[in-house]
Amino acid sequence: MNTQAPHAALNRRQFLARAGAIATAAAFSPDLWPQTLEPPLEHRLPATDVDFQRSRSYIEETPVPAYHWASERAVEAFTDMKFGLRIHWGIYSLFQRPGESWPFLTLPFEQRQTYNQAYSTWNPVEFDANSWMTLCRDSGLKMFAFTTKHHEGFSMFDTKTRVRNRVNWTAVGGPRIEDCDLSYSIMETPFRRDVVAELTAAARRHGIKIDLYFSHSDWYDADFRPYGWHPLQVPSSPELWGWPASGRTTQEFWDSMKKRMADRVVMVPDPSPAQVKRMVERHRTQLTELLTRYGDIDMMCLDIFWGPSLWPQMRETILKMRSLQPDLMLRARGIGNYGDYYTPEGFVPASKESTRMPWFVIYPLGSSFSYESDPTRYKGTKWIIDNLVDATAKGGNFMVGVGPDGKGSFHPTAVDQLRGTGKWLRINGEAIFATRPRPGTLWSEGSNLRFTRSKDHRVIYCFALDWPGRVLEIRSFEPRKIISVALLGSDRQLSHRWDPARGLVITIPEELQQPSNRPCDFAWGFKIVLSG
Repeated sequence: MNTQAPHAALNRRQFLARAGAIATAAAFSPDLWPQTLEPPLEHRLPATDVDFQRSRSYIEETPVPAYHWASERAVEAFTDMKFGLRIHWGIYSLFQRPGESWPFLTLPFEQRQTYNQAYSTWNPVEFDANSWMTLCRDSGLKMFAFTTKHHEGFSMFDTKTRVRNRVNWTAVGGPRIEDCDLSYSIMETPFRRDVVAELTAAARRHGIKIDLYFSHSDWYDADFRPYGWHPLQVPSSPELWGWPASGRTTQEFWDSMKKRMADRVVMVPDPSPAQVKRMVERHRTQLTELLTRYGDIDMMCLDIFWGPSLWPQMRETILKMRSLQPDLMLRARGIGNYGDYYTPEGFVPASKESTRMPWFVIYPLGSSFSYESDPTRYKGTKWIIDNLVDATAKGGNFMVGVGPDGKGSFHPTAVDQLRGTGKWLRINGEAIFATRPRPGTLWSEGSNLRFTRSKDHRVIYCFALDWPGRVLEIRSFEPRKIISVALLGSDRQLSHRWDPARGLVITIPEELQQPSNRPCDFAWGFKIVLSG
């Protein structure tokens, strides 16, 4: 486990500012100087982020002095990853509905009861952690994220915590809270195997970095009401959620609840102090289990928020997590600027200046992050590559979401599209992995060209998302800076010249106009070696 001292992370801004200024000044000429002033990374969520807007009224903008972020080394490793796989798998996979566990909130009560009891017969006999990690390796993926527990509350690991209160959705007279004593985990299914243990072990064998997803919500445990869109709401829900700080009315709160739950809002009494204490302890214990029983974890993907009434307890939990694994990269969901990285969901930011916080796009390959049975809904290898290139050019990472079915197998179409990306990366990976963005607005030219650079500034990579034809023109270079130009996957040097009106003009040989003669499909990387 990393024992990096807390103070090492506190100097990151100064370190990056000095290093960035020296390197860029050396690599670019004075006429490009306005484009070399790259601002340093910072831990500040963009103001447009929905989660930030929900929590900004109660989470302090600057973390308490006792807290520290992950070290510069951890941020460097995070920034080098570029490409990951997001795996959503849980009880919801049995029903093959889009939207992970979210549809639970709109189900009739009888179906909710069936859903919560489905674990007792779940036996995903096709699950093979080694096969999953082999797919990651063959697809060029450097990390994977896995849902250790989604909002539904089902734990995919061998938790020793116990649920003491749950909802009986079909009780006589309507849903009511009842006593119980179970872990509600994969260990209570016929399968009885710790999926997280098997995945983390397999990932290390294959050199794949580990990101454990964990939702602050728990819709099975009644102690967690009313937080995180819990299906049980209470009279003081608006205040507990921090709704008044949003400037909206109490009626608007209940209207939004009814819409989210298809008019099936169930009202119960507020949780007692003992129940709140038990909730916080179980939540903290489960996170502690994940960070002490499965070795070093690279990232923790937290999700959902609790609200102002429990922020002090949540902050203590985050401090505990940081003490257990100092270099753990924490997603900012529900913890504001205590997070190490941010996740644009379902889109790539329009500009790399959208946020200076490290970021990792999360984007489903199918219609949602859960299992997609319709092969026509998968977006394709070209879509993966274009988004990966675009995110990388802007200084971010790209995580594609694919969920297995209830038996533990991925759809063959998803597998083919991932493996197609891996084949492309075997040709073009040097222009993706461990690269950095060009400064300022130099990450793109028009809609077709995207750029990355080597860390030492000696190589610029240009991606053409569509085949450029017989000539590729790039305006953001000086002729005396260029030593050579080559198409990745080809040993042949390409003829190039400088034109005052057109910029760098690269001539592409006639034989490459035939698609079968090109080293790859989908997008093409050109390696431009610079002098000095």
